[in-house]
Amino acid sequence: MASVDRWNALDEVPPAEGGAVVAIGNFDGVHRGHRAVLGTVVASARARGARAVAVTFDPHPLAVLHPERAPALLTGLDERLARLAETGLDGVLVMEFTRELASWSPEHFVRTVFVEALRAVEVVVGRDVRFGRGNSGDLATLQRLGAACGFEVTALDDVSADPAAAGGAPVRPWSSTRVRLDLAEGNVDHAADVLGRPHRVVGTVVHGDHRGRELGYPTANLSADAEGVVPADGVYAGWLVRLGATGPDARLPAAVSVGSNPTFAGCERRVEAYALDRTGLDLYGERVAVEFVHRLRPTLRFDGVGPLVEQMARDVEECRRLLA
Repeated sequence: MASVDRWNALDEVPPAEGGAVVAIGNFDGVHRGHRAVLGTVVASARARGARAVAVTFDPHPLAVLHPERAPALLTGLDERLARLAETGLDGVLVMEFTRELASWSPEHFVRTVFVEALRAVEVVVGRDVRFGRGNSGDLATLQRLGAACGFEVTALDDVSADPAAAGGAPVRPWSSTRVRLDLAEGNVDHAADVLGRPHRVVGTVVHGDHRGRELGYPTANLSADAEGVVPADGVYAGWLVRLGATGPDARLPAAVSVGSNPTFAGCERRVEAYALDRTGLDLYGERVAVEFVHRLRPTLRFDGVGPLVEQMARDVEECRRLLA
């Protein structure tokens, strides 16, 4: 993946002779809507001879202010930064979100971040932008402050699929919330349409019950602390991506299971991936991503090992067909 300069504090931002064109947001998932906004930032920065910068937050503001309302994140921070780098940005300022930061007035935030640290010449936002203490700053606030501080404000309408390109079908909004809803229903192909790529869960391969190996389908089990929203229980066609590997074994077609193995009275929800026709892989301790392409079926409880193995064989054949 591409890389981008990362600054974890305001005083880490190096000076830029041409200033910066800036976008601000959580950018969870870095979906097609985010990338359209960031594309505007990059294009404007190139035309101005300025630096293209995104400002984002970690942890998510709601995780600090209202933990009970905090969304499950589509991407971990490293994955988010890698996806942001793909847009052509020059740098990303990752601001630690604290209650102190949340207390800053809109004026203090703009002068401290946009003016003093980034030397912004343009700030690109959505028309529904809110910032500063109690979300008291809005687009009009930003425009007023921009005029006073010497930077331009570009306001973009919500970005979503082109109705003409949808062929008369309902237009699906490009939003992180929409992706979470799709994943909760197992509609990973719909989520991919919003993201512009398959959704992935990233984790370390750990030992499981080794039942898959006994049944002829050894699986890579993701650690419980894996990053990314886990889709609804079921069996999926997908890809097993070895993040530290190169060559033909770096990205392998896979049958993916999400659930608790009800046939064996399991109670722990897991993500397991069987790399098609690969029984000799030793992936323990590796950092991998599991990408979800299509849901084949829900998780089922079978009356014994025989019917389960027969269904697994059908699942693998269907995955082979879908991923060919």
